[in-house]
Amino acid sequence: MTAHYIDAGINLTSSQFDKDRDDVVVRAKQASIDNMLLIGSNVEDSKHSLQLALQYDFVSTAGIHPHDAKDAPSNYLAQLTQLLGQPKVVAVGECGLDFNRDFSPRPQQIEIFTQQLSLAQQLAMPVYLHERDAFNTMQTALTQVNVQGVLHCFTGNKAALEFYLDYGLMIGVTGWVCDERRGAQLQQLIPLIPDDKLLIETDAPYLLPRTLKPKPKSRRNEPAFVNEVARQVALLRGQSIEHVAQISRDNFKQLFKVEGEIQ
Repeated sequence: MTAHYIDAGINLTSSQFDKDRDDVVVRAKQASIDNMLLIGSNVEDSKHSLQLALQYDFVSTAGIHPHDAKDAPSNYLAQLTQLLGQPKVVAVGECGLDFNRDFSPRPQQIEIFTQQLSLAQQLAMPVYLHERDAFNTMQTALTQVNVQGVLHCFTGNKAALEFYLDYGLMIGVTGWVCDERRGAQLQQLIPLIPDDKLLIETDAPYLLPRTLKPKPKSRRNEPAFVNEVARQVALLRGQSIEHVAQISRDNFKQLFKVEGEIQ
């Protein structure tokens, strides 16, 4: 039986896909990817993600990424609220904190993030979370609200994983787990994620799985490679790739309330 996948996070609006976006989607479907979550990182990007979700029959998010916090328009909450009312938009985000690159000042990151958490709680919608080197501040912010969601592209330590799981979040695993250099800590933690909390995602065009053979000529990641993430996760968990694909699909449908049967 062929495993079927959902890519729980892809930046399909990226300019890296401008020349062959249709072909990327075709290759994904040929690789048994039946649905994907198109990430929005600012207001305009979220609008573009929604357009693509409608065009290709996927789902999308609407939010302000911490990198974009400094440029958020004054009425961004109203614009996000309007977007989040669209049936194809299923989560608030990508939102969160990034104290690794600090592309936006930390006070602005925190303000924009906490406002989006409140919006998610108000709308009873899940959050699509980003956290790099900001666990303590993220923990404080989350304890002020009661939201569901996923910690996208988890790269933290065991203490962070335990908090996010205890809070009730799902854990998004990307090609970071396929990196023998940066991914060693994550590889050790993969077996600790319960079956009902695991999501598989590419974060394409970023984080091309380093275990891919043969390696693509381009360093660009794409959703067709989500099966390589699943393969590595299955290996680390001692499970079949079909099982990992199925639980990730089930979790995706449950969290984002995706209706209907996905083949």
